[in-house]
Amino acid sequence: QLQLVESGGGLVQPGGSLRLSCSASEFTLAYWTIGWFRQAVGKEREGVSCIARRSGSTTYADSVRGRFTISRDNTKNTVYLQMNSLKPEDTAFYYCAARASDTCSGTTAYAYWGQGTQVTVSS
Repeated sequence: QLQLVESGGGLVQPGGSLRLSCSASEFTLAYWTIGWFRQAVGKEREGVSCIARRSGSTTYADSVRGRFTISRDNTKNTVYLQMNSLKPEDTAFYYCAARASDTCSGTTAYAYWGQGTQVTVSS
């Protein structure tokens, strides 16, 4: 089974930055389209960003566009989510997930999920 592990979460003040990492053991993330999701207390899970395999095309939720950047470093077998200008409303549990599709669009299910990492934005 593909196992994903997130890291980099923590407590940060409004306006601060964090970089989340998504890595996998014994699997090559370059072969997968990777998405970042988040779920806040009392809210449904929402998609934050996605980076496609092969093409490297990216997508962002309207709420984070211009502040967050998704990228991948295939030499390190890692996908990153750089989060800048953080707001209290960004507070959530963040997950990375993988699916076997070439693009970030469409309805292909994300079949593999990490355990998540907590991001808290508060003064």
